[in-house]
Amino acid sequence: MVTKLQITGMVIQILIAILAPLAIFAYLALKKSLSWKSLGLGIVIFMLFTQILEKTFHLFVIDPSGPSLKWTDSSTAYIIYGALAAGVFGEVGRFVGFRFLNKKRWEYKDGLSFGLGYGAIEAMLVSVFAGMSSLMFVRLINSGTLEQTVGASVPPEQLAFIKEQLLNTTFSLYVLGGFERIPALFIHIALSLLVLLAVREGRYIYVIYAIGLHAIVNFVPAMYQNGMIQQIWVIESIIALLGIAAIIFIMKSKKLFKVSLDVSTSKK
Repeated sequence: MVTKLQITGMVIQILIAILAPLAIFAYLALKKSLSWKSLGLGIVIFMLFTQILEKTFHLFVIDPSGPSLKWTDSSTAYIIYGALAAGVFGEVGRFVGFRFLNKKRWEYKDGLSFGLGYGAIEAMLVSVFAGMSSLMFVRLINSGTLEQTVGASVPPEQLAFIKEQLLNTTFSLYVLGGFERIPALFIHIALSLLVLLAVREGRYIYVIYAIGLHAIVNFVPAMYQNGMIQQIWVIESIIALLGIAAIIFIMKSKKLFKVSLDVSTSKK
C-alpha cells in the first residue's frame, strides 16, 4: 500500500512543478521582461522537436524490448545516445525557432521568455502530468483494483514495474524530483540565451556549446537511473550546481544584449 506520506510527496512534486514556472513568469512580467510570442514559441519548439521529432528518431535507434540501442546492449552507449539526442534536438530546435520563426525578436527578454516556455512545458509533462497519472495508479493500488482495472491494457511486466516504483519511491525522492525542476528551468533559460546569442551575433559555435551542455545535463541523472552512481544526493548536488551556473550566466549575459541589434548584425 502506498502511504499518505508518499502521496504527500507526489502532491508536493506537482505543486513545485506548477509554482516554479509561475513564479518566474510573474517576475518577468513585473520586470517587463516577458515576450508572449517567444514564450509560446518555446512551448511549440519543445513539443515539436523533443516530443515528436526526437521520439520518432528513437523508434529507429532504441530497442523497444529494453533500455538499449538496437545494435548494442551497452548501457553506456544507451546513456550517451540519449544525452546527445536530447542535446541535438533540443538546441537545434531553439536555433530553428530563433533563426526562422522569431525573426528580429532577438532581445534579452525573448531569450528569457523562450526558455521559460520551453522549461515550463517540460515541467508540466515530466512532473505534473506524470504525477497525476501516478496518483491515479496509487488510488487503484490502495483500493486493490489495479490489475482488474488496467490489466487488460497494460502488459503484466510494465504493470508490475509501475507498482514496484510507486510502492518503493520515498517521500524525499518525490520532493527532490520537484525541486529538480527549479534548476532545470534556469538551465533551459540559460541555454535559450546562449542559442539566441549564436543567432544574434552569427557565432554558431555557441549552438555546439549548447548541445554539449544540454547533453551533460541529461547525462547526469541518467547515471543514477542506470546505477552508475548510487547516491541520489550526488546527482541532485550536480544539478543544483549546474542551476547556479545557469543563473550566473543569465545575469551576466544581460549586458551582451544591450548592444544594438544593428551593430550585432553588421558584424556577421
